[in-house]
Amino acid sequence: MTLDEVVQTSEDVGATRSRKQKIQRLAALLAGRTPDALALAVGWLAGEPRQGKVGVGYATAEAVRDTPPAAASSLTAAEVDAALDDLTGIQGPGSTEARASRLAALLARATAAEQRFLLALLTGELRQGALEGIMADALAQALAVPADAVRRAAMFSGDLAAVARAAAEGGEPALRRFGVKLFRPLQPMLASPADDVDAALELLGRAALEYKMDGVRVQVHRQGERVRVFTRGLKDVTKAAPEVVELALSLPGDALVLDGEVLALDPDGRPRPFQTTMRRFGRRIEFKTAELRDEVPLTPFFFDALHLDGADLVDAPTADRVAALAERVPPAHLVPRAVVDDAAAAQAFLKRAIDAGHEGIMAKHLEAGYAAGGRGSAWLKLKPTYTLDLVVLAAEWGSGRRKGWLSNLHLGARDPDGGFVMLGKTFKGLTDEVLAWQTEHILARETGRDGHVVFCRPELVVEIAFNEVQQSPKYPGGMALRFARVKGYRPDKTAAEADSVETVRAIFEGAVRPLG
Repeated sequence: MTLDEVVQTSEDVGATRSRKQKIQRLAALLAGRTPDALALAVGWLAGEPRQGKVGVGYATAEAVRDTPPAAASSLTAAEVDAALDDLTGIQGPGSTEARASRLAALLARATAAEQRFLLALLTGELRQGALEGIMADALAQALAVPADAVRRAAMFSGDLAAVARAAAEGGEPALRRFGVKLFRPLQPMLASPADDVDAALELLGRAALEYKMDGVRVQVHRQGERVRVFTRGLKDVTKAAPEVVELALSLPGDALVLDGEVLALDPDGRPRPFQTTMRRFGRRIEFKTAELRDEVPLTPFFFDALHLDGADLVDAPTADRVAALAERVPPAHLVPRAVVDDAAAAQAFLKRAIDAGHEGIMAKHLEAGYAAGGRGSAWLKLKPTYTLDLVVLAAEWGSGRRKGWLSNLHLGARDPDGGFVMLGKTFKGLTDEVLAWQTEHILARETGRDGHVVFCRPELVVEIAFNEVQQSPKYPGGMALRFARVKGYRPDKTAAEADSVETVRAIFEGAVRPLG
């Protein structure tokens, strides 16, 4: 298998909206491959090299981005994989320069399209629409195995490349051997957004409501005296969360897998900002856990049980899983919950959650199983949002399906003393029509470029929805918007009418409540 074959597939998948065409294109690439090649292709197209992080950050990528490309493709997938092994092995003094040199040598053998793919893969920016659900169906088609067997194996494994290898080597019987395995984290079940409580109850009927806590999602595995704590990204953070370990060890029984959140709380029990909780989970933070534990103590809250004493519960209804959870976990460590069947009760529960300082509520189907890694209508999230009118300061050229359009927007709030204060970026919420419109109008206001970034006169006002303002040393105002997405441009407003940085700071300090 050549790198060019993978890159062409990536571009084809990113260029179409059709799920059927995506699956067909992926399956065409995967069919007939050896287990090694199959695992590589699946991992790369999902944006996950076999080696994990190879030590190539944005600075290194920018240092080699101008490497002249090769005129023709010659790299095989195996050669690239070996080169990534080589990059991963570079350690010690001078490693940054050595890694940049080796990466430049690899890029010199790659075509322009292959260079873009490799840099996006290594920096975590590969977005071509090859999501796991699509990839699972493509694997099933390529290997002639049932799609539900592939999805179930991926649910338990959390590693689609490993599932691909197993399917290639042993077919459906090999896939059926995947199950809940203690200390191998499952991908978390995800929620879809709902417009309001009426829409949620219309879809679910009688439903379980839970506070939606803005903490760090954790999956806790215990067997006997051994405990491991994993994040939603399946990273082991056990050393950073001794409070979670202690609670898990105090629970009755011998073996368990629980899903929940950990939060930093104020003395009155209200949640502290998300970034405060995240201080406990920073890079190499286990070396500072002892001193931070007194300053930022963590409190775990659980909302689901996936395994208890040898019994897998992922296929059990929500109501049964939660009942089993309540038998093991003290009420103080359960996410507040209520079962409702009318909008008035749901709205009252949402108000209680917001008043308690949480970001919203979850609505869950009482009979649904736990679809690990899935995002469907069995779990719905309802979160009031803020909106601001901000000014476009710059935009970045898109890739994949958005190639040729200016996509990622740099957003600024008005500074009453003059100028604009950047609050972050977003590419979310943009339709093809809006992408085309904004590309035309930003280019018409262009003031300069820096690589893939186009700067423009601060004249375009865009309405942005977001969930909260968080502290951020990355931007000059010390603040950034969390989960920002475009609602629409406001050609009826001038930059002088955009929201000010004081308004943003009032939201950050809690003086302004969200709409909704």
